[in-house]
Amino acid sequence: MNTSTFQLIEATIEDIQQAFRDHKLTSVELTQAYLDRIEAYDQNGPTINSVRAINPDALKIAAQLDKNRGQNDQGPLYGIPVLLKDNIETTDSMPTTAGAIALEHNFATQDAFVAKQLRDAGAIILGKVNLSEWAYFMSQDGPSGYSSLAGQVKNPYGIDVFKAEDVGGSSSGTGAAIASNFAVVGVGTETSGSILSPSSANSIVGIKPTVGLISRSRIIPIAESQDTAGPMARTVADAGILLGAMTGVDEQDPATLKSAGHALTDYTPHLKKDGLKGARIGVDLSFLNNEAPEERAIMDAAMEEIKALGATVVELTIPQKDFESDVLWYEFKRGVNDYLATTPDEVPVKSLADVIAFNKQDPERRMKFGQAELEKAQGLSDDPNDATYLEHRETDWRSSTSEGIDLVMQEHQLDALLFQNNRGAAMPAKAGYPSITVPAGYTKSGHPVGVTFSAQAFSEARLIELAYSYEQATKKRIAPDLESD
Repeated sequence: MNTSTFQLIEATIEDIQQAFRDHKLTSVELTQAYLDRIEAYDQNGPTINSVRAINPDALKIAAQLDKNRGQNDQGPLYGIPVLLKDNIETTDSMPTTAGAIALEHNFATQDAFVAKQLRDAGAIILGKVNLSEWAYFMSQDGPSGYSSLAGQVKNPYGIDVFKAEDVGGSSSGTGAAIASNFAVVGVGTETSGSILSPSSANSIVGIKPTVGLISRSRIIPIAESQDTAGPMARTVADAGILLGAMTGVDEQDPATLKSAGHALTDYTPHLKKDGLKGARIGVDLSFLNNEAPEERAIMDAAMEEIKALGATVVELTIPQKDFESDVLWYEFKRGVNDYLATTPDEVPVKSLADVIAFNKQDPERRMKFGQAELEKAQGLSDDPNDATYLEHRETDWRSSTSEGIDLVMQEHQLDALLFQNNRGAAMPAKAGYPSITVPAGYTKSGHPVGVTFSAQAFSEARLIELAYSYEQATKKRIAPDLESD
């Protein structure tokens, strides 16, 4: 690759496609450049430790795509390397592990729907990235970004400065890898905050879609009522392109049936610089980090920037119900038992009970920070009609929709709600509603802060308009400096 004519760092999908068109770059050269960067900075140097496995066929796939370039109708992801969170199944020679030693031989026989959609779009699955083990549903005592199988992911902005958990979770590897320019874009998953947290912590864009917009089939589950995959990228435009490629009705995931008529395969018409003009944005100041004056100042500045772009910022109070829900634990037990029952013979665990017993055989290596969440889930009923479960789910749904987001958005005629980082993630997660986070600035120590817009079901197009308008006007993202570490 001629680095004098193509700049890899912070390259966007459009930059790369233009270089392809100008014959200044091939997919093989691009893929090799990312592999070299991963070797230099992820596995060596500052050792970000975000990429758990490289697809051994990546260069071969890239070569075939180069050979076929220009044939038929090839979209914006054609020839673009993508990293996937290591709970998404692929048929490449990479196991799908959720960071757990028990699943280190879990080789899939078919792609997750999301992986298939990406391949059909011409994307190159470059590798699998580390994550908080079991998507941070094993133990709350361990740091975000740690897994027994692959160790600790580091925040590329905070090498030896921030605590390890400041990388965010559970899609920690995706966040750190994309921020570090180890691929063009990546895919994370979220149950409650697991895309928004590492995206804001690593100064990238993350979209947590409406539950049902993107299939969850053949993705290791946490909770069927809240789980979703979603795009993580350095720009709103790239996140929107990746989102459009992943949508689609999948018969293996009935939740996607409701996306028919709502999903788009191209969100780029909603990249509007004037997207905030005339918008009404609601903010509950209690959701901001008022204990951290620097972060609060960044959010105050963001609100002023949003106003300057023609939006009205409405201060309000979002009703919050003081209720301890066990929905995630009930659904985790059912979902994991169903998933493990389908794994290959080489996987030594076929149920959640098996996982717990397996980890206890070598606790220092397999459960360094305990497994309290797994044990709590195992102690609950796996009956989907369990009365307590149904009561908790109904309360979650009502308090987050008709008594929460829907209530304040209708009362104040809002386009979206504004939050800091992932501090408002739980309510839209329980509702199954979408959010998008965008870089908003940095503290004096360099810690990233993001602004997050949330709204009602299938409002991704409108959220992209708002986020793109803010991003283009402020251009807050600065790439981390890995070379000096």
